[in-house]
Amino acid sequence: MTIDDMKEIKKKQGFSNRMIADLSGVPFGTVQKIFGGETSSPRYDTIQALQKFFEEAMGGFSVQSDNDVVKEGTSYKVSCDDSRNKNINDYLALPEGTRIEMIDGVFYDMASPTTKHQNIAGELYVELKMHVRKNSGSCVPYISPLDVQLNCDDKTMVQPDVIIICDKNKITEPRIVGAPDFIAEVLSPSNVFMDTTIKLGKYEKAGVREYWIISPEMEKVVVYLFENDNEPVIYSFDDDIPVGIWNGECTINFRKLLNY
Repeated sequence: MTIDDMKEIKKKQGFSNRMIADLSGVPFGTVQKIFGGETSSPRYDTIQALQKFFEEAMGGFSVQSDNDVVKEGTSYKVSCDDSRNKNINDYLALPEGTRIEMIDGVFYDMASPTTKHQNIAGELYVELKMHVRKNSGSCVPYISPLDVQLNCDDKTMVQPDVIIICDKNKITEPRIVGAPDFIAEVLSPSNVFMDTTIKLGKYEKAGVREYWIISPEMEKVVVYLFENDNEPVIYSFDDDIPVGIWNGECTINFRKLLNY
């Protein structure tokens, strides 16, 4: 894959320089120079890191625009015609067990998670739950599948992998209504663009306080603390990663979790 190929994919998919830097491990300034044309001959290890990011990103998320459901498989494109103007009634009318998320009135098909994906999400949920119990905390962790009516409107319903709710007024019998305090999404080949771009923007605007993007393949975790308006922090699986909404009183080490 050449730099020109990467530039074309970046343009078509809407990848930002920040997202590429966060998930590839290439410094943000270097990414800016490469895709801005200032650097025409990057180092070999830089090219390798960028190639790995683009290959993984293109291995999954895609959209078919010939029906009402955005599928996973080709290139990203969203139609804004009336046939996609879905609402909560359309969502609730889906057959039981259908794996669909709805964002701004558009249905997105969800692929089944891998075993690695489930291991990571499950172990993270257990650690968060244990912390709450040990400290008699008032927050409540949940693991997918669970509907989250993100904006309290009838146009967006998502199923994040792991969430924490600290305002129990948001917890109803059928679903969560409102933005969780904490969300973690585990990347799979089919959801890279969704989790790093579409959901990233939606979660920030909805009022989510903290968002973790976990990459099993790169063994990295990108942490966004939206309420602090800081740049994202990139951790490795070997790091003790602090849960920001709990002021670092709980830390997660994914290497230890997976080894266990």
